[in-house]
Amino acid sequence: MDAGELCTRWTVRLALLLYALVVAGRLLGRGRAALRRGAWTLGCAFFIAHVVSAFHFQHHWSHAAAYAETARRTSELFGWSWGGGLYLNYLFTLLWVGDVCWWWGAPASYTRRPRWLDAALLGFMAFMAFNGAVVFATGLVRWLGLAVTCVLGVLWVFRRTNNRRKNS
Repeated sequence: MDAGELCTRWTVRLALLLYALVVAGRLLGRGRAALRRGAWTLGCAFFIAHVVSAFHFQHHWSHAAAYAETARRTSELFGWSWGGGLYLNYLFTLLWVGDVCWWWGAPASYTRRPRWLDAALLGFMAFMAFNGAVVFATGLVRWLGLAVTCVLGVLWVFRRTNNRRKNS
């Protein structure tokens, strides 16, 4: 594995690790908001580094090459040659950057945003993280991604159960 591939893989792994830690902290209601915001920002920065690295080393700054590779991988897994998932990755990147900017630019507004908006954003991000870390991953990374997904799922259920008890 060359340096470019290592950079591409480890930047996304670090991004997803920080993503999972921040989501876990939110679900548990633990950790200082400033620390979570810093980790969220760093995770986003690692994800941007992943995108830049992938486009530089794997796709040679070609959207068409990235689309073709996405279609090839999707076809391998699902038998459907479709590269549209690349646009979902673009959306994921924009949403994460936008979320970071909102949290830094208007923290009071960020913490008061509607729950449905927070749930929609985090739900989409969870869907994308699951696909990247489990569906399209292989080997140990897939199993670690699945384990982290299960832990976050248990935390989410735990939080919902506790919130229902408090509201009863």
